[in-house]
Amino acid sequence: MFTGIVEGPGEIVDVTDTDGGRRLRIRTDLAFDDLHHGQSIAVSGVCLTVEAFGDDWFEVFLAAETVEKTYLGDVVAGDRVNLERALAADDRFDGHIVQGHVDGTTTVTNVERVGDDWFFEFDLPESLANYVVQKGSVCLDGISLTVADRREDSFAVAIIPTTYDLTTLSEKAVGDPIHVEVDVVAKYVESMLDGYAERLVAE
Repeated sequence: MFTGIVEGPGEIVDVTDTDGGRRLRIRTDLAFDDLHHGQSIAVSGVCLTVEAFGDDWFEVFLAAETVEKTYLGDVVAGDRVNLERALAADDRFDGHIVQGHVDGTTTVTNVERVGDDWFFEFDLPESLANYVVQKGSVCLDGISLTVADRREDSFAVAIIPTTYDLTTLSEKAVGDPIHVEVDVVAKYVESMLDGYAERLVAE
């Protein structure tokens, strides 16, 4: 499990495509002194497993489904990604519950600076519309954010300078893809309500 509090950026330094998927080598200046084989790391919001590592790099493998459902199938050497290690049992919980299971991708439709902050607007895929609500939580490229504006086919978030500077949002422009993971609590609520409705119908 993750919290959506990005620890910092990493840089793709090597990409190897195989019949079964894609392998990425990611370099980071972060102090990941506890890296080990099998560790979970969110790479721009996608939960991946460390297969190999060195002093300032690690490698992960993208299965075919991950390549299909995320934009990591299109990254190249030189691209930057957001990194967060899995939450330890005794860590502080500063974001919201993030699984690293991306629900889909959306597109940046507008970027506007408002004072010291930034306002990012995105398309809202119909399949995710029920889970994105005003002032609710959403995870974008691994970043825990609050929905500042919700319209019929779009939503927006306000980005403070620290988030803008420490994540890859500073490199995003209109038309760029963004990973979306909706709040898992909303999914559980929907599932429970669906079950309740079915029982009412049956009675």
